[in-house]
Amino acid sequence: MRVFSGRRGAIAAVVACLAIAVSLSGCADAESVPIDVPTQADGGFPDETGQRLQDAVAAAMTATGSTGAIVGVWAPWSGSWVDGIGTQSPTDDTPVTADLTFPVADVTRSMTCDVLYILDARKVLDADDSVTDYVGGVASLADVSLRQLCDSTSGVGSYAPLLLATWLQTPARVWGPLELASYGLGKSSDAIPGSRYLDSDAGYLLLGLALERATGTPAHDLFEQYLAGPLDLEHTLLPAAASSATDPAGMLTGLYSRKVDGGYQCAEPTDVTGMSPSIGYTDSGVVSTVDDLHRYVQALAVGSLMADGVDRYDTPYAPAADAPTWDRRAGGTVRFGSLVGQFGAVPGHSTAAFADPESGLTVVVTLNNSAAGGKMAAYLARELAAIASKAPAAGGEAAPDAGLPWTADEQHKKIAKAAICSAPED
Repeated sequence: MRVFSGRRGAIAAVVACLAIAVSLSGCADAESVPIDVPTQADGGFPDETGQRLQDAVAAAMTATGSTGAIVGVWAPWSGSWVDGIGTQSPTDDTPVTADLTFPVADVTRSMTCDVLYILDARKVLDADDSVTDYVGGVASLADVSLRQLCDSTSGVGSYAPLLLATWLQTPARVWGPLELASYGLGKSSDAIPGSRYLDSDAGYLLLGLALERATGTPAHDLFEQYLAGPLDLEHTLLPAAASSATDPAGMLTGLYSRKVDGGYQCAEPTDVTGMSPSIGYTDSGVVSTVDDLHRYVQALAVGSLMADGVDRYDTPYAPAADAPTWDRRAGGTVRFGSLVGQFGAVPGHSTAAFADPESGLTVVVTLNNSAAGGKMAAYLARELAAIASKAPAAGGEAAPDAGLPWTADEQHKKIAKAAICSAPED
């Protein structure tokens, strides 16, 4: 898949601005947006911390059947570690490098909500507008607002569990956003909109369609203008909705271990790198790099793109009745204690990205086998964050006082329990 070089991204941003200057207040978005986080200490982590981080990633790769991973951990008071680990696939021993692109999965949801709140602040739309003001054929959603789509409290269900087998059989098929969303609409809850959280990939596709129709601009151009351009994300893009396949050149290979006779084909996973990105679009379709996601999730955590006074996180929802108090959803994001971000999986990759707005602690990770689901990336991100949070301060720096409400060992055990291939040792 092609990525925007710095110059290509700048040109695209200018073209987008010229195309919609009348309705969206011109080209101010071409200016870089500062991100107010603590300054990163130079150098890597102390040897003991670094070894624990590497061991955690290796164990998660074993548990998921991944041959490759890309990881970044930044503790501003101590050090950082950014690396590509392993190889592209069982049949391709090309080393994984940290500059490869990969699908960011549900981090796309946060980006879609970014655009919603930016357009709301500019009075292009109102976040409390009905979905039916912009999207036709969904009369049942007359009482559902755009904000509720962003919060995933609309009651609309999910399409991915219903279509995974079809995607694996016909990977190049192009899917329309409304076609995909219809499967989720068929699984909708009868709960009152806004009353509780229900994970809804279909809701984020409907939100993307509403943003397109409110502006007359394709979602991939909105993402470039309002996110990639202002945050200087040179290798981040949302493929066009009509994209039939990804170009694997420069991308981390994506694998999927099929389940056969009660077990998983861990030794011979299916290569799904070329699957059409249309299956995710404004729910999970963005492609990026570890360095770009580092910058993006820090901006997300501190609200760099939000207008003054906007708090999209003021009503957090529990993802399940038995969820711990530190696990909440709000504004298209996941909140793990003090960490803000997202996690999820698309066929081939399980990805997570989180940042602490106060300490600047940031973790980005992707595993190249998605069969175990997005939860594995979440467990690993929490394990890495717990390890890094205890890293000693570098000379002249001060470690943060607050910790995290879980331990690295607890998350390691979750990974072992959910392993689909060989489980790592406790």
